[in-house]
Amino acid sequence: MSNEATLTLRQARERYFDENGFGQGGNYDERWVRVDVGPVPFWFPNSKERVRALRFHDLHHVLTGYHTDFPGECEISAWEVGGGCTDHWVAWLLNLSGMGAGLFFMPRRVARAFLRGAHTGNLYRAEYGEALLGKTVEEMRSAMRMDEPVPAPSWKERLAFAGWSSAALLLSAVSVGAFLAPVALGAWALVRWLR
Repeated sequence: MSNEATLTLRQARERYFDENGFGQGGNYDERWVRVDVGPVPFWFPNSKERVRALRFHDLHHVLTGYHTDFPGECEISAWEVGGGCTDHWVAWLLNLSGMGAGLFFMPRRVARAFLRGAHTGNLYRAEYGEALLGKTVEEMRSAMRMDEPVPAPSWKERLAFAGWSSAALLLSAVSVGAFLAPVALGAWALVRWLR
């Protein structure tokens, strides 16, 4: 049994924050969040709804072992979509975007993570608080069936993956379009000005 398995979720999450440079407490109280997409930094408001979803998302990183690099975020996005994000609309939005990006670069890993999520579920249906944070990593992994092998996908799971993949790719296309539109407009204006 690994040392991490005996830690409480609170202890394992604090270790995760430290190892990933997220600061003590995960910076949940920050007003703005910086996310680097490759070499490009983006800042956006750290809304209450984002923090509400992020508390579970960070625990999911601890439980699944998915890293916080690009491949790991794509995998955990697919895993969370596969398990369902209930009424956490920010989680749906961010996870579908991450899943969509992953489908371009690593579709098999995304498909495996989605299927794993469909079989293990996640914490989005749980009540966040001391009772949850006091459980050990080992008992939560066991309760979520994380140690069980994932069976071959059924036709329903294949159909669900196809549907969610379509939604993820559409959202990714809209996001890229929204990002590139001002860049294209700026380039067009610069060319017109230089003539």
